Amino acid sequence: MVVDDEKEIHALKERAKELACLYAIEELLRDPERPLDEVFRGVLAAIPPGWQYPDACRAKIVYEGRTWQPADFVETRWVQSAPIFVQQRLVGRICVHYVRELPSSGDGPFLLEEVRLVGTIAERLGHYLRQRKLERLIGEHERDEQRQAERRDAEWRGGLALVRRTDQNLYVRLARKMLNHLCWSGVAEAQRVVERIGQDANGDAPADAADNFPQQKRSLSREFYLSDEPFELAARHLSDEEILERVQRWMFEDRSKFLVKVLESQQSSLSEIADAVRRYQQLVPADAALSRATLEAMKVSLISRFLTDQLDFIKVAKEYIDVAAFMQLLDRLIFPAGSHGKLGGKSAGLFLATQILRRAAEALPGGPPIRVPRSWYVASDGLLSFMEYNDLGDVIQHKYKEIDQIRLEYPHLVQLYKHARFPPEIVKGLSMALDDFGERPLIVRSSSLLEDRLGTAFSGKYKSLFLANQGTKEKRLEALMDAIAEIYASVFGPDPIEYRRERGLLDFKEEMGVLIQEVVGSRCGRFFLPAFSGVAFSHNEFRWSPRIRRED
Repeated sequence: MVVDDEKEIHALKERAKELACLYAIEELLRDPERPLDEVFRGVLAAIPPGWQYPDACRAKIVYEGRTWQPADFVETRWVQSAPIFVQQRLVGRICVHYVRELPSSGDGPFLLEEVRLVGTIAERLGHYLRQRKLERLIGEHERDEQRQAERRDAEWRGGLALVRRTDQNLYVRLARKMLNHLCWSGVAEAQRVVERIGQDANGDAPADAADNFPQQKRSLSREFYLSDEPFELAARHLSDEEILERVQRWMFEDRSKFLVKVLESQQSSLSEIADAVRRYQQLVPADAALSRATLEAMKVSLISRFLTDQLDFIKVAKEYIDVAAFMQLLDRLIFPAGSHGKLGGKSAGLFLATQILRRAAEALPGGPPIRVPRSWYVASDGLLSFMEYNDLGDVIQHKYKEIDQIRLEYPHLVQLYKHARFPPEIVKGLSMALDDFGERPLIVRSSSLLEDRLGTAFSGKYKSLFLANQGTKEKRLEALMDAIAEIYASVFGPDPIEYRRERGLLDFKEEMGVLIQEVVGSRCGRFFLPAFSGVAFSHNEFRWSPRIRRED
């Protein structure tokens, strides 16, 4: 047991080093104006502390024929490397060496996690170099435009010329969007151009066919879209300001496509989604005027992945929740490795209610600030990870037993869960949450996937537990994990199982998210008391007077 604990502690320390390495590199790459020499030397300095043997670790970067390496760098046979691509073009390589022979652990002396880490660093450098190159070219164009103020009536031309020179695929997409926009706006000249493209491909104009026959295939004419003609056509019918505004919007939307792609992939884990959301935050300014369709797609995908698949919930939520709200949520979300979980019903409801109230307060002149108790969330598949980590998979069949047998066995099951251990990723996340909460009292609340859904309230069926949260960090962390384990066990309690049977939900694969909140109140002597507490209902079922309406 001691050896296993030491291995876990060692593994946690290694992961922490790798995260610190990534954070240090990410900080360097935030500033596209920083000299490239300084960026590369900073990356080389950040790499050794993230590896298992930092004192023996040296790195070098090769980019566009130039090499960056520390003064004491030595080429050895103990090396791992990853290519650096910019727009699918190999521009360099990052290599990590050990200067002496070390114990083998996976890929030679390198950990498997370190193999992935060097690939991640190379990928981030590729994105950074691409963005830096484009911004540098755009910056040069803007300086040229300032020196030639007399040509200000066509600011967008130089920018598009740079795009065509650096990224032809993007230029073609912008040209197609512009031609489509002109056609949708009723510009007859644009419609004649579309017909002409079809004639060029087929020799004559395509004849109208019956509805139940395939339409004639038309040419996409890449050569036409790579020419100046689409934007010269736009210049004859749109103002310079409108062309510039639309091109900028479409470029921001093109930058954001990677986030939609990650969100729509069923294989994307919460960790991958979180990385994509943070990258989106860096690449797309908060005030970027994205189209309604793009924003709707992103919001619906985020709601489905983090909150719920219920269409009625999504219909309401997409009107009030924006992408920025999810960015704040990610900073307080705890999830296991490879997680595909959600917040759960109670957490999702609180999250949506918060956004609705804040939107309403902002609409009122001098509206009151809406304050919500500080909250952390454990993803719903944390329960599955906990069960797998402790080999408790056989407990799932517990729900199919007779209810009397479930009542008899449930107290033993609770003790079994309370003596189990949590995966290291969850322990680390809970430790960070306690650092954020300090020693304020906490309430640990159930938030299962079925809980607080339309038609399935589960009121009082699952556990919610108060914690004094006092004493040493170790004791507070132990008490928090004990409370979460008891909430996990309540999934298999007799009352919720009976409730699910009555509603035909027994076969649903129930997962339990957890909502951890600070208790709002003040200290009174040796007690901590809330100012007030209550529950609000959308309908008043307790009418003690005929003057009270059910809708009040």
